[in-house]
Amino acid sequence: MKRRTLDLMFSLGGVAIAILLTVAGVVLTANANFATDYVTSQLAEQNITFKTLDTLTPAEREQPGLVENAGQKLTTGKQAEVYALQFIGLHLKNTAGGKTYADLGVPQSQLRAQVAEATKNNDPNLAALQQQLADVTAQRETMFKGETLRGLLLTTYGFSEFGTKAGQAALVAYLAALVMALLSIAGFVHAFRTPRTEAFAPVEAGPAREKINA
Repeated sequence: MKRRTLDLMFSLGGVAIAILLTVAGVVLTANANFATDYVTSQLAEQNITFKTLDTLTPAEREQPGLVENAGQKLTTGKQAEVYALQFIGLHLKNTAGGKTYADLGVPQSQLRAQVAEATKNNDPNLAALQQQLADVTAQRETMFKGETLRGLLLTTYGFSEFGTKAGQAALVAYLAALVMALLSIAGFVHAFRTPRTEAFAPVEAGPAREKINA
């Protein structure tokens, strides 16, 4: 095979790979932009704003994300993570002594049974039990709303991270396409500088063998 032919084959292959990488980069960029725009628009519709610095409680001031984003509108996935973990998460811990929505289901059921029994027996502690039930029910409803919002914000953050990773992958694809394009150009230049008759791996003639007369 001629050297020029081989150079042209590799160069054309490099061009094809560069085109494929560019197409992949365009697709990844489109996905990254969609994720970013979608997250921003959805969060903006919620109209959530971080508390201003002067209104933060001592416990909230210990959360670096709340201090950094104080007074800002929540519009990015990273901000959603901060709000979910450092604001909602902080207050949920203080709402029911660290208990979750599921944890509060047991005492709520027990109090309902006690209230029903006390009502049946005209127990003088009925009013106290009803108040306890109302308190636990209110705590559980607060935990449900808080945990739901927290989960939605963290899901939004996770979606935004997919967009970020897609953007990073697009950058790698573009750089790889650029490298392949440069190598292909170098291959074409080398091909046209190589004589048409030059072989890829010419066979060198070995030393002449002397005939030995018997």
